[in-house]
Amino acid sequence: MPLSPTTMATQPAPQQIRKLAIAFTVFAAIGFFDATYLTMKHFFGGIVPCLTGGCELVTTSEYSIIIGIPVALLGAIYYLSQIILMVAHFESKSAVPLRLAAQITVVGLLASLYLVSLQLFVIHAICDKCMLSALSSTVLFILGLYIQKRLRPSK
Repeated sequence: MPLSPTTMATQPAPQQIRKLAIAFTVFAAIGFFDATYLTMKHFFGGIVPCLTGGCELVTTSEYSIIIGIPVALLGAIYYLSQIILMVAHFESKSAVPLRLAAQITVVGLLASLYLVSLQLFVIHAICDKCMLSALSSTVLFILGLYIQKRLRPSK
């Protein structure tokens, strides 16, 4: 059944959605590798090389652990869940995992805002690895908003 010009204008192009999903996956992977690196440094020790000079202070602060769990590990789990949802999207060709991934980006953004605020106003030190994670979660949030807009059914 051919699509009318009105229907075609309201449907997101599959190629555009695919490009958004690929970009989403790339930024989730960046966040995952960053958070995994910080998690490994937490468990196996060693100094985190730092461009800003505050990484050691931030990563060893009392705020780097929540209920005995390193914050970096929580971040790695968040980013891994995003990657798993993207794999599910690519494998199934379904918009459901993509939509879910886009919706939960608000969790990553809120966590990043909280953690950056701690660095700026409580710890008074900046960790560049943490800022990379905050940047990743912010970009994921923006991409998530755009994905949700493109997947929203038109009225």
